Amino acid sequence: MEPLQDLWQMVSVIVDIGIVSYVFYKLLMLIRGTRAIQLIQGIVIIVLAWVMSSLLNLRTLEWLMSQAFTYGVLVILIIFQPELRRALEQLGRGRFFMRTSTQSQPDRLAVVEACYKAAMQMSQRRIGALMVLERKIGLNDIIETGTRLEAKLSAELLINIFMPNTPLHDGAVIIRDGTIMAAGCYLPLSESPFIDKALGTRHRAAVGVSEVADCLCIVVSEETGQISLASDGVLERNVTGEELFQRLREALIPTPKKVRSFRSKKERNSDG
Repeated sequence: MEPLQDLWQMVSVIVDIGIVSYVFYKLLMLIRGTRAIQLIQGIVIIVLAWVMSSLLNLRTLEWLMSQAFTYGVLVILIIFQPELRRALEQLGRGRFFMRTSTQSQPDRLAVVEACYKAAMQMSQRRIGALMVLERKIGLNDIIETGTRLEAKLSAELLINIFMPNTPLHDGAVIIRDGTIMAAGCYLPLSESPFIDKALGTRHRAAVGVSEVADCLCIVVSEETGQISLASDGVLERNVTGEELFQRLREALIPTPKKVRSFRSKKERNSDG
């Protein structure tokens, strides 16, 4: 009888560890590609600081870290509220236990071609547009400010969204993989002093969102039809069609070779 009990105990332990591991894996997949990853890195640094303060007998620092841990649970609940809500929503819809899909290179190339084609056509017709391509850091909080579409990406749909006097032409379009997640989204405006004062809200919003996330923003000027790109808080103006296609490929389909970097922030943002 004892061998059977030992066997059952071993099986239950294995099942227990497997379930907990899977749940943690799904939680990591849920927050992967969002700003929560950066917050977790900050928490890890605080933990390391607390360990070092204990080892080196740094009493003041150790006290500060202990206070941080005392209220840490409440702070984590507040900070990760969007991610926790998202996890509960997915659990309720039965999507929590679905496999996480990855986009293939042909699909990414289709995204590049659709954005390129739409930007070029809107540039020729001087239709103002602001397209945000999500990369590793998620933009769920910004998506919630607009109208959810979750529509398959196409150049024709992008052009139709930004047509003047249509309900969704104001604001930004958020693109995740091959899907237009939302339109009419509000972006944080940059407060950088290097941005040309003659530029409008679209350009300042593109720079603003690229300062807080690793996204790539495509801006089409309504007045001039010129195309601009914003990435890492840097605005690159007067982008040609060839340069646009190349930048999109570099952003969405990275290659082993070194990617050409932008010019200095002040130089790019002060171009006429």
